[in-house]
Amino acid sequence: MRAGVLYGPGDLRVEERAEPIPGPADVVVRVTYNGLCGTDATEYAKGPMMVPLHRRHPGSGHVGPTVLGHEFIGAVVDAGSDARHLVGQRIASGAGVSCGSCRRCRQGRTNLCAAYYTLGLNTHGGLAEFVAAPASTCVAIPDDCADSDAALAQPLAVGLHAVRRAGIHPGDTVVVAGAGAIGAFILSGLGSHDGPVIAADIDQDRLVVAEGLGATSSFLLPRDAGPDALRDVVPGGADVVFETSGVTGAAARAFRGAAPGGTVVQVGLNQTPQPLNLAEVVLREVDLITTVAHVCAQDMPEALRRLAGGSLSGLLDRIVPLEDVVAQGFEPLVAGLAAGKILVDPRRG
Repeated sequence: MRAGVLYGPGDLRVEERAEPIPGPADVVVRVTYNGLCGTDATEYAKGPMMVPLHRRHPGSGHVGPTVLGHEFIGAVVDAGSDARHLVGQRIASGAGVSCGSCRRCRQGRTNLCAAYYTLGLNTHGGLAEFVAAPASTCVAIPDDCADSDAALAQPLAVGLHAVRRAGIHPGDTVVVAGAGAIGAFILSGLGSHDGPVIAADIDQDRLVVAEGLGATSSFLLPRDAGPDALRDVVPGGADVVFETSGVTGAAARAFRGAAPGGTVVQVGLNQTPQPLNLAEVVLREVDLITTVAHVCAQDMPEALRRLAGGSLSGLLDRIVPLEDVVAQGFEPLVAGLAAGKILVDPRRG
């Protein structure tokens, strides 16, 4: 089969690989689409960060060149002895693999499993013609959900999980700071909220999309926005601020933009030290909530139900063949030139 394999920074090769063989609880999926995201672009441009190219991953046991792709859908064409009932089904994979028996798994927080790993980041994934996946990560796609819509299920599940973690109350004023990538899916997850939802971003085009996704208003942030920039958006502060960008200074801006007694939901990842005045945070009793990935059994089915109506089709930028995934997929993402989600079709040469 053909697969997109990461060997190092800027070194992704489309090459021949052996087709996967399922374990007893696994399925083999013929991939219809694999979505690319900012995490993939970071691994390609600056990695390895999560991909275990040089050190064995403790959860998956994988080390070495890795087939990327953690946002994939397709049809089950083979299965192990415990998953034969899934053969022939269209499925979307949540990609996060959990043990099912540790303390966090028993609590239903499978994304915090002690042995957690992600297909396409910590072991081989769906940027290929075929991928083996645990049946527990697979959710049936509704008949009325088109493939191109279902391919958005995994990132939408991440957005839904973040919204659920936030504990938003009716009427709360919500700010989504960063309306690209995951911010758009958080806005989608906020679709039923009855209070103000304000999108803030440095890109006007993203704000136009944000309003189409349900933001009641938007605010164009200057590229050199200081720590008080969000206070101009909501005088007195927002009840909930989602910080999705992870750029330096964004966390401080989010905390300054939250009202006394408000909540900051930190979604964006930044591995560099962040300047933050904790005394001010404490004195105003601003809560910090963090969120990572999603809970497959809870968030993926809801994501697919919401996608069945095709309401997020406008988030799709392009569909590219696997052979052109670097030039038409990774490079535009790294350069910030993608206007929306890029899907890869491994069936196209």
